[in-house]
Amino acid sequence: MSQLLKVQNFIVSSDGVAAGEDQDQSLERPFGLDGPERMFAWAGATASWPNRTDPGGSRGLDDYFTRDFHHNIGAEIMGRNKFGPQRGPWSEDEEWRGWWGDEPPFHTPVFVMTHHKRPSFTLSDTTFHFVEGDPATILEQAREAAQGKDVRLGGGVTTIREFLDADLVDTLHVAVSPLKYGSGLRLWESPDELRDRFHLDIVPSPSGVTHHLFWRK
Repeated sequence: MSQLLKVQNFIVSSDGVAAGEDQDQSLERPFGLDGPERMFAWAGATASWPNRTDPGGSRGLDDYFTRDFHHNIGAEIMGRNKFGPQRGPWSEDEEWRGWWGDEPPFHTPVFVMTHHKRPSFTLSDTTFHFVEGDPATILEQAREAAQGKDVRLGGGVTTIREFLDADLVDTLHVAVSPLKYGSGLRLWESPDELRDRFHLDIVPSPSGVTHHLFWRK
């Protein structure tokens, strides 16, 4: 069975914005947007949200996507801007180890795309590898590490566009929030841009988000 490259639970505004411009990202504003937590509210309200500390939470469609996030995933690819806000060479002490603390939520090898070398390191059951190369080369590395399971393309938006432009993505799940930002880094101007290569089902949720499900033709 072939290994898929999957985008899962990727969230954009109604005008396709997934993050602010690079210069707007900082430690205080990881997404470079005002109020990004509003875009993620649908997932945080589900019963399967991994950071939930109280009982309850919603069931149904949103919960299914939250619960399915780790199913058959053996590795993740992400851009450097998802790993952290730094640009250019890494600091000499290499103190920054991602936004996620000592227990990252990935539980697989993670391949961070960067033009600046850095040694791999492991936190809990997640090992971060810092790799340079074109999307096809990095996908080959991730598939080898995934040991037969699928590979998740985690973002950010610029990285997803790179892999889409290289025609390497097999399936996408994009949750479209009713918010509108007007400016920022866009996944698309319209989801119809991908219809030449993908089938598309659009499923509204009671939470207010609309789930867009793409799979390769």
